[in-house]
Amino acid sequence: MEKTSQNILKKIEDLKKEIKILKEDNAKTKRNLMWKVRKLEKDKLLIENEKMRLDREVKSLRGEIERFRSPPLVIATVTEVLDEGKVVVKSSTGPHFVIGYSRFLDENSLEPGARVALNQQTFSIVSVLPSEKDPLVTGMEVEEKPDVSYTQIGGLEEQIVEIKETVELPLKKPELFIEIGIEPPKGVLLYGPPGTGKTLLAKAVAHETNATFIKIVASEFVKKYIGEGARLVRGVFELAKEKAPSIIFIDEIDAIAAKRLKSSTSGDREVQRTLMQLLAEMDGFEGRGDVGIVAATNRPDILDPALLRPGRFDRFIEVPIPNEDGRKEILKIHTKNMNLDEDVDIELVSTLSEGASGADLKAICTEAGMFAIREEKAIVGMNDFLDAVDKIIGMERDEEIRKEAGVMYG
Repeated sequence: MEKTSQNILKKIEDLKKEIKILKEDNAKTKRNLMWKVRKLEKDKLLIENEKMRLDREVKSLRGEIERFRSPPLVIATVTEVLDEGKVVVKSSTGPHFVIGYSRFLDENSLEPGARVALNQQTFSIVSVLPSEKDPLVTGMEVEEKPDVSYTQIGGLEEQIVEIKETVELPLKKPELFIEIGIEPPKGVLLYGPPGTGKTLLAKAVAHETNATFIKIVASEFVKKYIGEGARLVRGVFELAKEKAPSIIFIDEIDAIAAKRLKSSTSGDREVQRTLMQLLAEMDGFEGRGDVGIVAATNRPDILDPALLRPGRFDRFIEVPIPNEDGRKEILKIHTKNMNLDEDVDIELVSTLSEGASGADLKAICTEAGMFAIREEKAIVGMNDFLDAVDKIIGMERDEEIRKEAGVMYG
């Protein structure tokens, strides 16, 4: 009997242990199942997101396929705007059409000269295209607001006053000219030797008037094919109107504006066509508008008289080689941020650099700094400036001697 009781107790203990093991296994299985459920939920979410992304991609690709299937559009130019939602257009293929346009289009954008896209079948206007731009025009030096101010120009006080009157005032205070009843100057011609500050003056005016500065070297208008130069001139003036207020600066204008001769070469005739287009643009240009025209040349004596008559270039401003006081001012501007030794005599440097242009004086300051760097000095001394003057002015004189002697050097 006692033995039986012991067996029963042992079985009970074994059952308890088994129940405990089963409970632990059950808890472990439950945890594993919950982890798997959470993982499956995450996987489901990722799959749903991926499905949404793929659906969007499929939709985009279907739209792209539909665009490829749609017929190409015809480019046309609006020539006249009529009443009742009609316009006259000239298509790129040649003929003129009177067509309608969608009420969803902006009527103000449909003006003569606007480029539009036409449906090939119905010839209705589908959209208004942006104005055509020549890549050579848009690739020119265009600065929204140059960082050159009048304080960075030395020795040109009279020229600054003149350019303020002729370019800055018409852009900033056009009402003054309206009240007086006169037309402001249309164009300003800056003339003088190279490196005297003609480009700086034009940039400073653009800075003071918050105008876009469009610079082009006139030789860029000279192209190989007939009509390209004239097209570029038109493109520059159109770009200036779009970016207004703006200043067009044509450097070395003598490249296209030399006196016209009885030339027989096609190249000379193409240059003359480009000049005629420039004259036409200036004649059809509003002098009281938001665009100023400034040109520069080293050779005013060879310019075509037609360009210099009143109504085109009305004001001529000479930008000469600076005198001694001007050289001092320019040197002070360029040495303002330099670490100079006490022995540096700006007045002596100015005297020694007689005949130097503004660009030469800047080069002298830079070269003096380079001499100091070469010797690993932290400050620029007088000897560095003397060496720089010898180098820069000496090079200028050697060049003059070579030109006078007529010797060609490689």
